[in-house]
Amino acid sequence: MASRLEQELSCPICCELFRDPVVLTCSHSFCKVCLENWWEVKPLKTCPVCKRRSSRDNPPKNLALKNLVEMFTEEKGQTAPSPQQPECSLHSEKLRLFCLDHQELICLVCRDSRTHKDHRFSPIEEAASDLREQLRRNIKPLQDKLKKLKKSRAQFDEAAAHISLQTKQTQTQIRAEFEKLHQFLRDEEESRMKALREEEEQKIQNMKDKMAALSKDMEALSKTISETEEQLRAADASFLLQYKTAEERLQRCPLVEEPEIKGSDLIDQAKYLGNLGFNIWMNMKKLVQFFPVVLDPNTAAPDLILSEDLTSVRKGEKQKVPENSGRNRGSVAGSERFVSGTHSWEVEVGASKAWLVGVFGRVQRGASTEVKGWFIQFTDGKYSAFSPPDTDKRLSVKNLQRVRVKLDFGTKTLTFTDLDTNTVFHTVTDSFTWIVPLLYTSDAPLKISPKSITVTV
Repeated sequence: MASRLEQELSCPICCELFRDPVVLTCSHSFCKVCLENWWEVKPLKTCPVCKRRSSRDNPPKNLALKNLVEMFTEEKGQTAPSPQQPECSLHSEKLRLFCLDHQELICLVCRDSRTHKDHRFSPIEEAASDLREQLRRNIKPLQDKLKKLKKSRAQFDEAAAHISLQTKQTQTQIRAEFEKLHQFLRDEEESRMKALREEEEQKIQNMKDKMAALSKDMEALSKTISETEEQLRAADASFLLQYKTAEERLQRCPLVEEPEIKGSDLIDQAKYLGNLGFNIWMNMKKLVQFFPVVLDPNTAAPDLILSEDLTSVRKGEKQKVPENSGRNRGSVAGSERFVSGTHSWEVEVGASKAWLVGVFGRVQRGASTEVKGWFIQFTDGKYSAFSPPDTDKRLSVKNLQRVRVKLDFGTKTLTFTDLDTNTVFHTVTDSFTWIVPLLYTSDAPLKISPKSITVTV
């Protein structure tokens, strides 16, 4: 059993004789390393004994207490409470200093030798403290990266579940469409179902591959962090002897970029559902409709709900969807990018209290390109046009119910027409290189109207 004096000379945290003791303003003393480790996991720097908050981040050394511990150990014939001090391999002297120029432990004889002439030296305790802090700073980016990778892993898990949900929804809609066409279309239906299943397997496997790669990166980072943290807990001398190895280990560990979920990683529902009836239509054209624009669910804002045939959009409850690239914050885009020719589509705005009908795309500005948007919007009972550089141009139209959008790459023009009066009320001319339709509604649905179909052989 430890004597009363030995108990008084022991750190309240590790219960061992004080090593490099420091004193707080509340008069309680602790080993310097013990106190630093205690504060690392505490939100406030308080005394471990009385819980009083310390007024200093770097408490002063308790030299008197350190001398008492040394006297006590000498009287008992014990070695110092710190781990056995290694010796110099050249002079068999204790390694008492750290050479800042050579980054190595040396003895007092080494200090006076030619090898270390005019070099800078530091006590072991101070050098270990400084280099520990440097290693903590160097490990911080790895720790932050690991957190981001864990978040990415969770997003990939959600995306895989969403892919399965998309697959089930698409299967249901495909079957419903094919049922209308009866046995004549069974072979066509099966071919599309097969393609969908293959895409599902491919994209889920792609997610698994990405998650496997992500897990491998996480494992490598976790291992590096664990080994470095273990080194940080080592005694000063051991830590300094292995510091270079630890630093090299951190430098060899690359900060991998956190992956992102792309729109192409998800099931391409538009490919299966967009113009589905038209694609399988020959002799049964009375049963099908053709829509010049099909909306892409992978671009829809979480609170926008698309119809099963992807031709109308309404406001609804916010859905849980992947945060993939290409997903809009407040609108939904068409599934097809127009790059040439002439295109037109009609949108029924109906009773929506606030809506947007237009396009976004890229324009050529000399040697540079810009991505911009051009649209008509209705809000607060007023109609206005957004056509850069004009951001809010008032329009004189009234009671718009149906809007036709026409894009002509030949003349580089974009026109908006009131179908009820057959009046062009807004025209844009610009150097378009590609264009994608864009819709938004604050409540009631916006519907894309079908076009009449003519088939020639």
